[in-house]
Amino acid sequence: MMKGLKKWRLFSLLTVMTVFLSACGEDYISTLRPAGAVGKEQLNLLLLTSIIMFAVVIVVSVIYLVAFFKFRRSRTGENHMPKQVEGSHTLEVIWTVIPIILLLILAVPTLSSTYKFADVAAMDEVDENGNKTALTVNVTAKLYWWEFEYPEQGIITAQELVVPTDEKVYFNLIATDVKHSFWIPAVGGKMDTNVDGINKFYLEFGKESKDLNEGEGVFYGKCAELCGPSHALMDFKVKTLDRPAFDTWVASMQATEGNTASAESANVGEATFANSCLGCHAVSAVAGPGMGPNLSTFGDRNRLAGFMDHTVEDTTDWIMDPEYYKPGNTMTGKYNVTEEEAKAIAEYLMTLSIEK
Repeated sequence: MMKGLKKWRLFSLLTVMTVFLSACGEDYISTLRPAGAVGKEQLNLLLLTSIIMFAVVIVVSVIYLVAFFKFRRSRTGENHMPKQVEGSHTLEVIWTVIPIILLLILAVPTLSSTYKFADVAAMDEVDENGNKTALTVNVTAKLYWWEFEYPEQGIITAQELVVPTDEKVYFNLIATDVKHSFWIPAVGGKMDTNVDGINKFYLEFGKESKDLNEGEGVFYGKCAELCGPSHALMDFKVKTLDRPAFDTWVASMQATEGNTASAESANVGEATFANSCLGCHAVSAVAGPGMGPNLSTFGDRNRLAGFMDHTVEDTTDWIMDPEYYKPGNTMTGKYNVTEEEAKAIAEYLMTLSIEK
C-alpha cells in the first residue's frame, strides 16, 4: 500500500515538473531560449555552473556508495580496522586543490561577464555632430505600469518597448514609487529600478519579434520585484524591429507631435476622453512624461494593461473598474464615466495608431 502511494507521489511530482518546465520553453519568455547575446552568455554561465554542480554531486555520490557497500560490517567483519589516513598530505592536497580549481573555473568567466555587462561607457559616446551613437531608453517603473522614454528621439511610450535588433540598447532604470525590477526573461537578466538612484545596463536583441507567440509578435517583460498587490500583473511587451523599420517607427512617433483630444469633438469617445482622461494620459508621443501611461499608440498594442485582451469590451471593463483588475493601481477613483461613455472612450482609444 505504502509502496503504491510513493509511486503516485513520484508520478505527481514528475507531472508538476513537466508542466512547469513546458512553460519555460516559449521563445517570447523563456530564459532557456535566449534571443540576444547577453541572454546567451548568461545561459552559458548557468550551464557551466550546473555542470560543475552535477559533476561534484556525481563524484561524491559514487564515493559514498563505494564506501557504503565495500566497507559494510557484514563484508569486512566485526574486527576489521580501516586504513588510517589522518595526516595524509596526498589526500589533503587533493581535497584542497580540486575545490580551488573548480572555483577558478567558475569565477573567471563569471567575473569577466559581470564586468562586461556593467560596462555602459558607450552610453555617453557621441559622433562628430555631438549626437549620441548608442540608443538609450529611460525606463520608469510605476504602480503598476512602465514608461519608456527615448531622450535622443524625444518620444515616449508606455507598456510597449520598441527597440532595434543586432545592436546594444542601453537603459537608465528608475522607479517613482516603490522598488521594482526590470526583466525581459528571453533577452537578459533583470535589474532593480530604485526610487533613489539610476541603475544602468544594456541588452542586445538578436531576433525580430514579429513571428513570436502565434503572431502576437512581442517578447514578454516582467517586474521581478515584489512591489504590491498587482505585482504579478505588472507586465510589458517588447517589439523588436530591424534598424530601418525602427527608424520608420521613430519618425511615425515624432509625427504625433501636437496630437490631442478635443472636448468639442462630435466623437463622444474623444470628447469624454478630453474631459475625463486627458489630464493624465497624452495622445502624442512627444508630450513628455505624464501621470498616466502615454496612449498615443494604444490601437497598436497587443495587450491592455499588460495582460488583458486588447478589445473594446475588455477596455470598457477596465475603464469602469480598474481596481478589480489591478488592485492598488493609481488610476482607481480618478474619474467618473458611465458604461456607455467608457465604451465610447474604448472605441476612440482603438483609433490611436501609427501603424494602421
